[in-house]
Amino acid sequence: MPRLDGWTRDQLLIALRLYMRLPFGRLHKSNPEIIAVAAHIGRTPSALAMKACNFANLDPNLEQKGLSGGSRADAAIWDEFHANPTGLALEAEEAAARFQATDEDAEPIPFVMPSGPTERESIVRVRRVQSFFRAAVLTSYDGRCAISGVAGPEMVIASHIVPWSESEKRRADPTNGLCLNALFDRAFDRLLISVDEAGKVLVSPRLRERVHGAPLGCDLIAAEGRRLIRPSRFSPDPSALAEHRARFLAAVR
Repeated sequence: MPRLDGWTRDQLLIALRLYMRLPFGRLHKSNPEIIAVAAHIGRTPSALAMKACNFANLDPNLEQKGLSGGSRADAAIWDEFHANPTGLALEAEEAAARFQATDEDAEPIPFVMPSGPTERESIVRVRRVQSFFRAAVLTSYDGRCAISGVAGPEMVIASHIVPWSESEKRRADPTNGLCLNALFDRAFDRLLISVDEAGKVLVSPRLRERVHGAPLGCDLIAAEGRRLIRPSRFSPDPSALAEHRARFLAAVR
């Protein structure tokens, strides 16, 4: 495989994947995950941590920055990711799998027994894209629901703003995501809540009609006007939120 700036493409993709998965404060050579991945890819923990931090310098939304030592290869991978997030996410997860540096934190998808090799491969690819997206979104919100503040990987979901089925390109784009607990994720998906131009929660009148004092419904109504928690990186794309809001308003009418 050709090397870029002394790093192979697979190594650069794995460094990008680490940046997406780890908070900035954990991108250091003493982190056990950095040490383990570095051993898999034949780099020192210090070099891998520095390479992952280089992507922080390229991220305009991240307040904390690493050392200003990024290469043209780093910038090229970063630009390629933003041009084709789903393709790069899948390639990064495949690279990690080849180096045995994967984990199983993807959100479950409905299981259907694969009928053959092609379908099995398709399910694996879907899970890898889901895993990349989930890790990037949860890291951006420090594992907290952007509306309720509920924390913990078991309690939150990486929700797509533009649905998975409607934009293949945006399936792994963390700016197309919100970290939400299961209740708010369901309501957001069913157009019972949305977000206004100021980042505040909108609640559908349809929800009020259906609540009748139910505790969970009251939780949703109480969230009206609440401002979304600001992520540390990958703020939600205003155009994606506007698209969701337009559907929400159409459903209200």
